[in-house]
Amino acid sequence: MSDNILDLTGIRTSQSQIRNGDYRLLDKSKLSPMYQHYVEVKEQYPHALLLYRCGDFFETFFQDAITIARELELVLTSKEGGKEIGRVPMTGVPHHAVDRYCAMLVEKGYAIALCDQMETAAEAAGSLVRREVVRVLTPGTIQEEEMLQSRRNNFLAAIVLVGDNWGLAYTDISTGEFLTTQSSDLEVLTQELMRLQPPEILIPIAAPDLNRLLRPGETSDLLPTSLPNCFCYAMRPLAPFTLPEAKQRLMDTFKMRSLESLGCAPFPLAVRAAGGLLEYLEATQKSNPVALQPLRTYSLGDYLVLDHQSRRNLEITQTVRDGNFQGSLLWALDKTCTAMGGRALRRWILQPLLDIHSISKRQDTIKELVENTFLRQDLQQLLKRIYDIERLTGKAASGRANARDLVALADSFLKLPELATIANQGKSPFLKTLHHVPAELEALGQDIAAHLVEHPPIHLKEGGIIRPGVNTQLDEMRLSASGDLQWIANLESIERERTGIANLKVGFNKTFGYYISISRLKADQVPADYIRKQTLTNEERYITPELKEREVRVLTAQEDLNRIEHEIFIELRTIVATHTEQIRTVARSISAIDVL
Repeated sequence: MSDNILDLTGIRTSQSQIRNGDYRLLDKSKLSPMYQHYVEVKEQYPHALLLYRCGDFFETFFQDAITIARELELVLTSKEGGKEIGRVPMTGVPHHAVDRYCAMLVEKGYAIALCDQMETAAEAAGSLVRREVVRVLTPGTIQEEEMLQSRRNNFLAAIVLVGDNWGLAYTDISTGEFLTTQSSDLEVLTQELMRLQPPEILIPIAAPDLNRLLRPGETSDLLPTSLPNCFCYAMRPLAPFTLPEAKQRLMDTFKMRSLESLGCAPFPLAVRAAGGLLEYLEATQKSNPVALQPLRTYSLGDYLVLDHQSRRNLEITQTVRDGNFQGSLLWALDKTCTAMGGRALRRWILQPLLDIHSISKRQDTIKELVENTFLRQDLQQLLKRIYDIERLTGKAASGRANARDLVALADSFLKLPELATIANQGKSPFLKTLHHVPAELEALGQDIAAHLVEHPPIHLKEGGIIRPGVNTQLDEMRLSASGDLQWIANLESIERERTGIANLKVGFNKTFGYYISISRLKADQVPADYIRKQTLTNEERYITPELKEREVRVLTAQEDLNRIEHEIFIELRTIVATHTEQIRTVARSISAIDVL
């Protein structure tokens, strides 16, 4: 065999590199310290592709590098792995673009473990930079807007099978919806899965080393033959799905002494599925817990079960000919003004009601909106100006919302009184739910608007997000820093006049900080208080004691300013999180009236 082989990425890689793609075949003691830590982390997440932060890049090594290079069509390179090891496969992506690459991998059915740096190289003081897995991204646990479809739910499901009996639990962590049910008809389970279309389904398996994902279409001897093989299944340990552990986890999560109020107590398989799902969220979300709505137990008898063939023939969500959304019934019906309404409409038409009272409530509201044109049009115009507060609240509750997300929430909250005024013109059931919106949310919107600038930057730690007048210490520090920056801005003209050097310049770079640049031809005119900092081919660079003092103050002040702004924002986001249930209640009312 030739020493060079062409792997699937199209990059020529040596046989030793391909062999070293499997870290399990290597003597770990001979790896460099960084690679030893990488392998230790990887062994904790064997089911996931590990992205490991190294400075400005998230890098990946060994077999994961080969996989990612192939799937994302990136260049597969190599890096020295340590004495006697040789070079190991490596690929990487810029840290600022990692979300985009993760989205592509998750869409292909992979799980991603993000191992980030918890300190800077300077803080590490020459030792290995401390790194930890901060999040595990899987197809069913994503929350990033760029990875989600705004008008459809992204469900994570869990199934427990005992003979022909089954329990099903599912959640959309971006909205907090959490539901469970139980039945003894396996055909109905298949129809529920086809309705939900979860990108990831958890299955408990009593066997070792099965914490991995099956790709769509793959099968396993351990996978129950009663389950459709068109889904992505994640094999999970059995323990979290046992009844005692699942029951306790549910009670701990929702701070209850029993499960009676959740309605699932008589359904042990539903409880087991829900408990196992919660454990998976704990394992993947790490320090950013998901704020779920209280578990809702539903009965399949309350809804018309449409089998997959009927949904297909009726072209409810996609056409028969080419499977496109455009041309389907939902495409024709969906004139909703909000993303929340779009998701609700999709759920309603895929799960039609059977209860006549519930159906009448919807019809009464539709009748009033048909007859009252001005009411309908006024509602539609206002709904167009309301953001997806359902998902934005989920981000805030899990600690992922940025300043722009909170500004969007504030804009929406401040429109709630106007929405209530319009809804007060109606008397039907769904309109009545909007007659009175919580005054606390309007006050919260005002508070956010008073704290945050109108167009804040995306990144929270770069500063520039808090308005003047919010914090006295912040204002004083800004004033002081502004004075120093103005002094530096004026320095060039002052020094030109003092020295008589017309081409004197004041500059800045990250390595040397602020400096005074003078042509080497004018070096003999340099004042005695100038201190040489750097010599270049055509110029000399200097500092002065006062310039250095101002530089230290400016840079230190900027770090302190950013830190204080970040602390103020985190406190504000925490306040928003305490209103999660209140906001979600309003969001449900808004999405329902949007559909109707």
